[in-house]
Amino acid sequence: MPVITVDISITSKEKKAALVKELTAKASEVTQIPEDKFIVLINEMERDNIGIGGKLLSEVMK
Repeated sequence: MPVITVDISITSKEKKAALVKELTAKASEVTQIPEDKFIVLINEMERDNIGIGGKLLSEVMK
């Protein structure tokens, strides 16, 4: 089974569902593998766990 892994910070369940749906549909279209064969893993990236330029992303995004 093909696996799609995404590292992202999304708080909304609705946005996660939309992302999974769209990624699955496009990957299926491109590869001609049926949608039900895909697994999508969302690795949630908390802004307090990401550093950019020596600062936490949560501080940069203020």
